[in-house]
Amino acid sequence: MRVTFLGHACFLVEGGGKRIIIDPFLSGNPQAAMKPEEVKVDAVLVTHGHGDHLGDAIPIAKANDALIVAPYELAVYCQRQGAKAHPMQIGGAREFPFGWVKLTPAWHGSAVVDDAIEYTGNPCGFLFRAEGKTIYHAGDTGLFGDMELIGKREKIDLACLPIGDNFVMGPEDAAYAVELLRPRIVVPMHYNTFELIRQDPAEFARLVGAEAECRILQPGEGFDL
Repeated sequence: MRVTFLGHACFLVEGGGKRIIIDPFLSGNPQAAMKPEEVKVDAVLVTHGHGDHLGDAIPIAKANDALIVAPYELAVYCQRQGAKAHPMQIGGAREFPFGWVKLTPAWHGSAVVDDAIEYTGNPCGFLFRAEGKTIYHAGDTGLFGDMELIGKREKIDLACLPIGDNFVMGPEDAAYAVELLRPRIVVPMHYNTFELIRQDPAEFARLVGAEAECRILQPGEGFDL
């Protein structure tokens, strides 16, 4: 399985002849390592409705005849826009042709803001498993105690955790989340896209210490998991 960081909270996961993209905020993203029209995927996972996560999910899904997987209300919104979408809720899991997906809690908000504000249900994180590897993408969230439960229930090979502060966990809370989750590898995300979420990922790596292998990726960089 290969994991590539595309900037902000967007990751491309490739394995078993399938490709998925998570939170594809590419248009308008100064970090973006790929253009929406360059994306070729089988599925799109979206943690919540904010523009820096829903992003280009709908046009990417339409262009690829790909399935969007999202919390129920957000999935229905995507269906109304003409995309194929599978609704789920926190705690629910399902085996898809491209891998196993389970929704986890995330402490945040979720709304589509265009001409008005449309509530799009609870935000979520994702557990994704394929080829015997498990990825935890936390979405946008603050620190919460049930991260320990997630770590006890799942053997996490890779945790993608936000560190930008203000809207999500800062480096200190994210480092504590690593202690609770006990992943093999952690990759920081959701930082330095904008001035308001500027952080030093090296400081996060220092705080993580020996708890996990911390990999700081530049947009476009990836590795085999």
